[in-house]
Amino acid sequence: MKDFIKMTLATIAGLFLFGFVALFLMFAVIGALASAGDSQPVMPREGILTIDMSTMVLAEQTTESDPLEKLSSGGQTLTPVGIRSAINAINAAATDPAVKFIYMKPDGMSGQFAHSEEFRKALKRFRETSGKAIVAYTESPSNGSYYLASVADKIYMTPHDGAINTFSGISSQLIFLKDILDKLGVNMQLIRHGKYKSAGEMYIRSSASKENLEQNEAMVDSIWENLAGEIAASRGISVEDLNAMLDNLELNFPEDFLNKGLVDELLTREQLRSQLADLYVTDRYENIQSISLQDYAKLKNTVNYKAKNKVAVIYAEGNIVDGNEKQQVAGDRFAKIIADVRKDSTVKAVVLRVNSPGGSVLASEKIKAELDLLRADRPVIASYGSYAASGGYWISANSDYIFSNATTLTGSIGVFSMIPDLSKTVNEKLHVHITPVNSNRHADMMSGMRALDPQETAYMQASVEKIYGKFTELVAEGRDMTVEAVDEIAQGRVWTGAEALGIGLVDQIGTIEDAVNYATMMIDGVAGPQDVQIVEFPKPMTTLDLLLEEFGGSKEALFKGTALEDVEEAFRSCADAEAGKAYARIPYEIILK
Repeated sequence: MKDFIKMTLATIAGLFLFGFVALFLMFAVIGALASAGDSQPVMPREGILTIDMSTMVLAEQTTESDPLEKLSSGGQTLTPVGIRSAINAINAAATDPAVKFIYMKPDGMSGQFAHSEEFRKALKRFRETSGKAIVAYTESPSNGSYYLASVADKIYMTPHDGAINTFSGISSQLIFLKDILDKLGVNMQLIRHGKYKSAGEMYIRSSASKENLEQNEAMVDSIWENLAGEIAASRGISVEDLNAMLDNLELNFPEDFLNKGLVDELLTREQLRSQLADLYVTDRYENIQSISLQDYAKLKNTVNYKAKNKVAVIYAEGNIVDGNEKQQVAGDRFAKIIADVRKDSTVKAVVLRVNSPGGSVLASEKIKAELDLLRADRPVIASYGSYAASGGYWISANSDYIFSNATTLTGSIGVFSMIPDLSKTVNEKLHVHITPVNSNRHADMMSGMRALDPQETAYMQASVEKIYGKFTELVAEGRDMTVEAVDEIAQGRVWTGAEALGIGLVDQIGTIEDAVNYATMMIDGVAGPQDVQIVEFPKPMTTLDLLLEEFGGSKEALFKGTALEDVEEAFRSCADAEAGKAYARIPYEIILK
């Protein structure tokens, strides 16, 4: 017996020691990864600013790359650079004598339309005010990469054939799941207000409704009109000629781009190096000093801690959800953030940066309630990223002034609710039979195990109608319109920022920089942004935060990076939706490629 007790205690001690060592090693690895890449960049005495879009992605806020992904990929991950940081860096380069010119490699660009639009505006201003050149070199032009490259003084392109050209205009794909849901026996019951409110339509139709197709065609045309107009103006051609080139597939080979005036010269990499050396005024390419935009932004985006007055930039990025989720616009979490900002008397103005397709009505209401309290004693200026729709518009409609990008998707003033009826799936497909036992007649109406009866459908519709009425009322109040006028442009319709300006949903086409400048000028006794301290909320996740979240597990998309990724996301959004809950959300997100 004594030997048994000794063995048991030894085993327990061994397990405890093993666990302690494993825990120590785990934190050692986390510490090593967290400290990796913390070295401070050094600015050469004289050099070029290099923008390589294959190594970075424009984001809402500057964050650290996922350390585990970076480790597994051999360090070849995209560095997220916040759009405000990127713009500030370009502005600084314009007056920095150490920066001789900008060399841009736009290929590999990915991200959202609005970020590209704001970044391109900063580059255009750099050209117009600094007297310094921007040189771009492309090998595989895409819609996004060529849009960015077109701002350059000179665009060079490889002479080699075989590169993939995807510069062909933009496209939106609508996914419809009714047929496959029918085969699975799923009857999706959609309750909504708004003939254009197409969120949920993918589950009840096999093709687009007339209204949904109408708004998508108008949206794509508006976005392309903005992109094509900027490209044509920069290259000295007409939009009609540019569209003809794409419609007739006249841009197949590098010489086609040259002959049509879309690039200035065809150069091999060696010839490009010689050209850069000449512009740098040196006889050897190896003499050129350079610094990446990522590193330059770290050097130039400093906080003015001496300033007594603060402008808070609150980033509402992601789906609006209930609770405290860290990587979404969670209602409880953001309400607390806004309340904390309100309690800080040194914050004199607020920029609400919205980059959200919407989501939970309840969470939107919580956030708006706190914003209303904040706005009672200081200005709140809204800045729209790629999305400020449905719930994203709900929380920001009462702002003192709204800036939007031309390509922003906004509006979508409408409400919907979904309840799946899985009875056929369970009975006929899975051969499982369920008998409900209820205390009251409608106790199981949200169970998803039967169809709603007419009384229950009317009950749900009444809830949607009331929320829609509240939505239109708050928009009418915030935009100084009548409810009737709001209803005419609402009905769930999605508008681009350029369209929204014409119907009064936004005040001005402008960037986050414009919004910060506007907010600053509303503070008494402040001459400009240089006289205030810019503070950002929520704080970006650190490497340690990212690592701890990775160890905690995450939901990875099975078909990520494949043609089925969008279909999987559609099913995931259906699965994540709570039965009977009211949502204010647009049905799609568009990525610039």
